[in-house]
Amino acid sequence: MLILRRAQKELKKLPAPTRERIAEAIGRLAHNPDDPALDVKALNNDPEARYRLRVGSYRVKYCREDEIRILEIVRVGHRKDVCR
Repeated sequence: MLILRRAQKELKKLPAPTRERIAEAIGRLAHNPDDPALDVKALNNDPEARYRLRVGSYRVKYCREDEIRILEIVRVGHRKDVCR
């Protein structure tokens, strides 16, 4: 799993309980990207990322390469800031 520097900074700015919930969701995503319990949606018109993970009011945008098992976290933040 690779978390871009920008996403790391965005994650650091969040309150501790929110950061922990998001980190747990990212861990579950890394362990099983096809977990039906996770709220994942494919993004069609986003040049930055291919998928988004919903964690309450927060979103995690990421790319995923199944062949080589890489998960790249691109953005993390509140939906009003990330989903533009």
